[in-house]
Amino acid sequence: MAFTAADVKKLREMTNVGMMDCKKALAETDGDIDKAIEYLREKGLAKAAKKADRIAAEGMAFADVIDGKGVIVEVNAETDFASKTPVFVDFVKDIAAAVAATDAADVEALKAVKYPGSDLTVGEMVPEKVLVIGENIQIRRFARFTENTSVAYVHAGGRIGVLVNLAVEGGIDATEIGKDVAMQIAALNPRFWDKSLVSEAVLDEERKILVAQMDNDPKMASKPQQVKEKIASGKINKFYEENCLLQQAFVKDGAMSVEEYIASAAKALGGSVKFVDAIRFEKGEGIEKRVDDFAAEVAAQAGL
Repeated sequence: MAFTAADVKKLREMTNVGMMDCKKALAETDGDIDKAIEYLREKGLAKAAKKADRIAAEGMAFADVIDGKGVIVEVNAETDFASKTPVFVDFVKDIAAAVAATDAADVEALKAVKYPGSDLTVGEMVPEKVLVIGENIQIRRFARFTENTSVAYVHAGGRIGVLVNLAVEGGIDATEIGKDVAMQIAALNPRFWDKSLVSEAVLDEERKILVAQMDNDPKMASKPQQVKEKIASGKINKFYEENCLLQQAFVKDGAMSVEEYIASAAKALGGSVKFVDAIRFEKGEGIEKRVDDFAAEVAAQAGL
């Protein structure tokens, strides 16, 4: 019995097994879908379908500059062990290359893009890698900068990825400046890039907290409310220094701010550099991680 590309797609959707294995299964079973499923189960391949529902909170955040485009991606796996395998690391780098080669707006659009060096799409390649690695794999997010000068930094083997975008003038190499700024972002994870980005609502909330702290301080509680509010407003600069990248003390030289460091380093190179934007991905942030109850698992297997 002959089979079509639609049959292969249907079998893949039913089993979550890779495209090539689905083709082989249909060829071995004369195009019979039911027998192909049985064939894949006997080969142990159909188990990949179960992996798609398992929590993937480990993985890798990766940033790079490819063909002049700054790219940052996060790809998740289930365990830290799998995340460090060459197969997984190469897969993440290929995903970054795919992002650089397209203008896909989101992950679903990216899945329709051709996977580098293959006739398969990114979406079709994912189950292929699931079978090889043996864990659920999810492309979680990506971003890119197509203008200005981008500098990439990967911290701790992919725990954090940072992409910094700079406006550079004077023909200078701003790579070291970008790396220093990226390392600061990786280490301190500032809430804002610059004080100009802090809304008045955020500042009002900060003043409210500072006044409440004074209300609960025996030494300050008796002071008039307007005095407390004036003191709170005076401490806003401290808020900027703690929460805004460009106003933070530069980690390599606390005598200057990050903004002052960028200007000084660029001037020393004979040009000028302006911070434009940055993106910071930390692997697994915001994902609810699975908590295994080993005792309960053993009891369940024993029928207790």
